[in-house]
Amino acid sequence: MAPHPVVQAIIDLSAGAVGGAACVFSGQPLDTAKVKMQTFPTLYKGFIDCITSTYNQVGLRGLYQGTTPALVANIAENSVLFMSYGFCQQVIRFTSGLHSEAVLSDVQKACAGSVASIFSSLVLCPTELVKCRLQAMYEMEASGKIAKSQNTVWSVVKSIMRTEGATGFFQGLTPTIAREVPGYFCFFGAYELCRTTFADYMKCDKEDIGVAPIVFSGGLGGACLWLVVYPMDCVKSRIQVMSMTGKQAGFFKTFTTIARTEGVRALYSGLTPTMIRTFPANGALFLGYEVSRKLMMKQFDS
Repeated sequence: MAPHPVVQAIIDLSAGAVGGAACVFSGQPLDTAKVKMQTFPTLYKGFIDCITSTYNQVGLRGLYQGTTPALVANIAENSVLFMSYGFCQQVIRFTSGLHSEAVLSDVQKACAGSVASIFSSLVLCPTELVKCRLQAMYEMEASGKIAKSQNTVWSVVKSIMRTEGATGFFQGLTPTIAREVPGYFCFFGAYELCRTTFADYMKCDKEDIGVAPIVFSGGLGGACLWLVVYPMDCVKSRIQVMSMTGKQAGFFKTFTTIARTEGVRALYSGLTPTMIRTFPANGALFLGYEVSRKLMMKQFDS
């Protein structure tokens, strides 16, 4: 027996939260390296230099800087994302004239994930702004761009409220949406296509392919997402961090300025740690989501 739509939404939201937490714990140090390299592309020789320099300067704590807002961001984003993903699948079924439990194609699921990402962007942007500023705080202070200050979540939140107001939390919303919509089409599309391939090869249902194929499918989905949207993410990080120094230019102006003054390569600074991080982090995300969702859905099986 299928659960009530409200219960289904709560299940998807809860499973997304579990997946989001798993994603952060498995990939935070590499995410910190990504943000530092995006914001200061000439400061480090590569991602190993970035990680070792951060460790030498601040210790292990420096690699987990921004973990609290990252947890809040990922749990909030993935809760809303997977709840909206379930809802958008139902909208696609309705508009296609299918019954409420019809199996959608991989492309239809990719479209549902793409639309769902618009809703999750509204939740993600404020928390990711705080996370990025915390992660790049040491470099901003060392380069003299900002005065030395407390680098805690609460101090960053207070600073944004005092200097920029509530709208300041949505610095970088345009590049966030520009990143999420095409990115999550690739993310869910690659994930579902990979699961389908595994299910066909193993001659079983997609839900029963096992842990390793789910982790690999999630990692592949994440890799496809980042390869497509990385320049937009770089612009987003730059806007969110550099807006600490005052009003920052918009998405298109920042994009063209980076490309013109620093070269196209600067838009891909930090891609290596991102691609290394994507398999464990997104594999953990989907494994957490699928396993917890399956356990909760079992309660409604007749």
